[in-house]
Amino acid sequence: MRQLLAAIVLVIGLSAPALAQQSDLIPLQTRQDSQGWDAVGRLDIRGKGFCTAALIRDQLILTAAHCLYDANGEQIAAERFEFRAGFRRGRSEASRLIRRAVPHPDYVFDAGITSPGAVAVDIAVLELSHPIRTTRIRPFQTTANPITGDQVRVVSYGRGREDTPSLQDVCGVLGRQTGVIVMNCEVAFGSSGAPVFMDVGGEARIVSVVSAMAQVDGQPVSLGTSLRQPLTQLMAHLAGLGPATPNGTQRLTTDGTRNETGAKFVTP
Repeated sequence: MRQLLAAIVLVIGLSAPALAQQSDLIPLQTRQDSQGWDAVGRLDIRGKGFCTAALIRDQLILTAAHCLYDANGEQIAAERFEFRAGFRRGRSEASRLIRRAVPHPDYVFDAGITSPGAVAVDIAVLELSHPIRTTRIRPFQTTANPITGDQVRVVSYGRGREDTPSLQDVCGVLGRQTGVIVMNCEVAFGSSGAPVFMDVGGEARIVSVVSAMAQVDGQPVSLGTSLRQPLTQLMAHLAGLGPATPNGTQRLTTDGTRNETGAKFVTP
């Protein structure tokens, strides 16, 4: 964690811009509150807990790659996952089992502690057993990477708020480092995989995925991938895959290299 502080402060500590005050978490407790956000859901993992995920195609969700692994570093079988779109107070707008789970090919799991290089590729896509096609649940689009000073928002589940998603309507990008976006958005354990949004033409689009928590000058920060390039690579590999393997998992291989710096992050 000390190495993490040194690495982030080196990048943003001297030149971080003044950002608008971050807003409090807003519980999305009712159907009306949740309108427009129901494509975000809780990704339940039998025997492990849950993460947050978001629908990006009618049969594909996006989350953090580290959510796909158990404490021993083994990839969890797809049948142990269930995506609950718009889950709140014990009910979902739609629920789907998972056909297969595909982490980014360069991601290497390390028992919950990981490097900046791993955070930069900490994304995965999961194929649903059946598409979600309703007028209320529309897949989110992704867009270009945010830059320092941009305002973003996050919808997530987390420890202590497992049954209701929360929206942080205003938080900001503090800086970027080796493919990692540093934000002052509030996250907790269970928020891993939560989509980070920016408004583009009045539409919320995903620009990052929550990967880890850290501190800068004693203040909590959240870390996510610079989404566009890693997601493009992952989607290109996914498009060329054959049928899912019997246990529903798929590990990809590539000639790409990982960026390892030795700094440590804690995954939420």
